[in-house]
Amino acid sequence: MFPINYFLFLQIILFLFITPGTPRIVIISYSMNYGVQKCIWTALGDITANFIQATLVIFVLGSFFVDNPNFLNIFKWIGIAYLLYLAYDLYKSRPKDINSNNISSKSFFSFFKDGFLVAGTSPKAWMFFPLIFPQFIDFNSNYIVQFFILITTYVVLDFLSLVAYALLARKLIVWIKANPKTINTISACVLIIIALIIAFIQKY
Repeated sequence: MFPINYFLFLQIILFLFITPGTPRIVIISYSMNYGVQKCIWTALGDITANFIQATLVIFVLGSFFVDNPNFLNIFKWIGIAYLLYLAYDLYKSRPKDINSNNISSKSFFSFFKDGFLVAGTSPKAWMFFPLIFPQFIDFNSNYIVQFFILITTYVVLDFLSLVAYALLARKLIVWIKANPKTINTISACVLIIIALIIAFIQKY
């Protein structure tokens, strides 16, 4: 009933979560622009997309993406387009002053949507869940219980790591108050670089 090699699964996902990927770049920039509380909605969008991906892979799609790589290409280009949009949005935005009480015009749903789309259109996520995730489930036993143990572990640790990145970024804002556009420019450039790497290197 307990997942296969659970502690190995923990090591893999912890390594993934501490590595600054696209969701963490977005969280860092949003934390500096809008504050940590708003980033919680982005993190919730991220883990919601991951939960849906894992559920579809285990209970619906199975090996569909492995046998039909063209669909991964569709997700890849949707993700690239959205990353470029986020890069532009971050570059044009201006971080709030750290003591500002102004309420951002960006809605909670908009933060949730950004997190959901960044995670939901990530080809890496669609490769992780069908290729890696099922390897830790014994389908000859009660795989539903195993699934919920694994996915609960995944989304809780993912959420905590995203919030940790947001808190760290909020502390760093004190260092860049003299040049508030720096982090946005750097983050936008990183998102563009990630989009280009996905476009030219990742093949499915």
